[in-house]
Amino acid sequence: MNKSLLKFIVAMVGIVIVYIYFFKEKFSEYNLEKSISACIVAQKRTADSFDLEKSKKYCEEEVKKQKQTN
Repeated sequence: MNKSLLKFIVAMVGIVIVYIYFFKEKFSEYNLEKSISACIVAQKRTADSFDLEKSKKYCEEEVKKQKQTN
């Protein structure tokens, strides 16, 4: 009884760790893309002359810089 309970607990902990790891990787990339998109929209609304490539490059740099500081 004890050994099977221990195996079950170890298996569940392993499943949870793998589950969290995959979701962290999946959603961190998704959140990064959403942040960049929001920044581009803000740039478009506030700029007099809008250049998509410049805005995208600027936003990628700023979002990655903020991600590194957090």
